Amino acid sequence: MNKHISIIALCAAAAFTLASCSDDFLEVKKPDGEPLEEYYTTDQRLNEALYAAYAPLHWPDWDNKAYNDLTVDAEILGDDFYPGGEHAQDNLHWHKLFNFEGNGNNTLATLWTDFYSGIKRCNDAIKYCSWGNGTEEVRKTIDAQARLLRVYYYNILWHYYGNVPFYLENLTMPYTAPQLKADEIYDRLIVELEAIIASKVLPLRWPATDAGRVSQAMAYMLYAEMVMYQNDTARYPQALAYMKELIASSDYQLNPDYAAIWKESGEWCEESIFEINYNDDQAQRDWGVAALNAGGSVLPTLISPNKWPGGDGWNTGEDGWGFLPMRLQTLEMFAANDLRRDATVWDTRGVEYNNRYQDTHLWLAKYRPFSDNNKDCPGSKNLNYNNNKRIYRYAETLLNAAELLLATGGSNSEATSYLNQVRQRAGLEALPSITDDDIINERHLEFVGEGKRYFDLVRTGRAASVLTPYKEGYRTNSWTPSKKHIPLAQSELDADPSLVQNEY
Repeated sequence: MNKHISIIALCAAAAFTLASCSDDFLEVKKPDGEPLEEYYTTDQRLNEALYAAYAPLHWPDWDNKAYNDLTVDAEILGDDFYPGGEHAQDNLHWHKLFNFEGNGNNTLATLWTDFYSGIKRCNDAIKYCSWGNGTEEVRKTIDAQARLLRVYYYNILWHYYGNVPFYLENLTMPYTAPQLKADEIYDRLIVELEAIIASKVLPLRWPATDAGRVSQAMAYMLYAEMVMYQNDTARYPQALAYMKELIASSDYQLNPDYAAIWKESGEWCEESIFEINYNDDQAQRDWGVAALNAGGSVLPTLISPNKWPGGDGWNTGEDGWGFLPMRLQTLEMFAANDLRRDATVWDTRGVEYNNRYQDTHLWLAKYRPFSDNNKDCPGSKNLNYNNNKRIYRYAETLLNAAELLLATGGSNSEATSYLNQVRQRAGLEALPSITDDDIINERHLEFVGEGKRYFDLVRTGRAASVLTPYKEGYRTNSWTPSKKHIPLAQSELDADPSLVQNEY
């Protein structure tokens, strides 16, 4: 496990300043005024631009404006959790989106800012590499990483907003770009991703000292995710080939202990294909202007009990904010002998603490707080847990392969063998053969709290029948196809009158 790149990325992002007068405020300048053409001339300085492009990966959980952790964002749209918090107005945008009644003033507004900042920084790094400075090998790998990061940032915007402005070179006056339809965004991105993969510049897995960089394996997983979400059946055979390449490699395999994946010692284990690094050591993240500084994650604080009395690895006086309480139905879907249950569900029933809104005393164990996970933070510990965010795991490779095999008329026996590896790791009996429903059910059990469920329901056409009013209350509206893309922020519409709001 190595968190080196997250610290470098965030420190590099803070090493540059923005002027605040006239149009120059968008021009990144070195503090001493040295022209960019004279600054980005060495491998080290080109890497600084790349590290700055990585930095926005860390921002969504709290970017000094709003809490929009991608785990919470995706899971409140699904069927496993409630929004929670102090009351129904606490982070109102989550409650509105949870009930499928979001609007321009109650949407995931900061994701737009965070990831367009990432896109801008990727474009910068790509441009600096094009100047031909530094060594050719370093330029190639920086260019490939920046291009892949850019696809990843656009992919998130595409998943949530669908119809977004698109550009591959940074904007000039009046700093607007054409808003493309979701299908057009996909068409542009998938061709770019195919070119990155075909270049074969990135390794299938980076050495431990570079854990945190995007890789060829991460590109394969992103490709499968995108073509499956788009239902681009013409590209299913290629996506399947990428999954089989990962399965055949010796770089990735299942961690035999599911619970161990979520420990600090399990970060960047043999199962991990891509994670976002967080670190409590010398963490600089703090309240006020330091939200984007190097440090840890606020997610464990967001999704844990309020006024914890102590015990279970979390000290007396530690405090959570009560967001994302788990539904009882989520616990009950696990078989009693499913080893994933206790690794997924932190069951605090019987413990007395300050109950908050929609509190069930069931919480997501995968990212739950432990005092050991922020003990090295010198400042605000509740902002700086060292829990890495898992984005792609080898278990998803196996389940992707199983689903793509069935979708392309491949061997059910082979698909079943892939799914059964995941089941048997969980302590469950092997299935003799499988259907699409078996795969989606296995994905549900395997990826609770990892931001996969809602998008699985949408892409497989199950959302309308599953995301309906809850008998216990809270969710009173149903999902409809018009809810696939959330509203654009009103502030963005005001800034660019040419933008068209999503139907919602």
